[in-house]
Amino acid sequence: MNKFLSLTRLVLLMGLLANSSHALAQHPADHWEMAVETGYLKKVKNNSPLDYVIVPTQIVWRSPAAFDLWQSSNGARLTMRHRLAIVAETFVKGAEDYYIAFAGAPTFELWSANQKTALFYEIGGGAGFVNSKNIPGGQGQDLTFNWFTQLGARHQLSKKTALTGGIYFTHHSNLGMTNPNPGIDVLGLNFGFVWQMD
Repeated sequence: MNKFLSLTRLVLLMGLLANSSHALAQHPADHWEMAVETGYLKKVKNNSPLDYVIVPTQIVWRSPAAFDLWQSSNGARLTMRHRLAIVAETFVKGAEDYYIAFAGAPTFELWSANQKTALFYEIGGGAGFVNSKNIPGGQGQDLTFNWFTQLGARHQLSKKTALTGGIYFTHHSNLGMTNPNPGIDVLGLNFGFVWQMD
């Protein structure tokens, strides 16, 4: 009888632990996510004489929170996640027509206690290919590096879906591999739809 009671207690304890870890994992920041983002960006610096307008579209993956930088007693959190994106940009104005790239960055998210809203900041970069055309003021070669930063807000539509909106800046350059190397600097708005993968 004692063995049966001990086994029952063990099973109940394991069930409680499993349920508590499941409850802790319900926070949106503790899941893998995928997002589709798109925006509208206009030239902000005179490094190129051309008037660039770019429409970026990205498929984005975000990891569960790698760690918390801060957590309050009421449940608010500042987390750091990993972000990886496939970037496809359409050049509405400019010397080139498209840019295809990868980009990676940390994502810092400041979550409200109710887990419904978060402010976020991302900064990172990557590399890809543009269809350079030897036009003065355009990019000097196809291989082009990117650097970006985004500051925005996120609102959960449900536990598994969310909308994001932010101010998005990106810079394209070939790191001086060609001369001239005017680069592209564009700034604008970026919006996304996010869904939980696990």
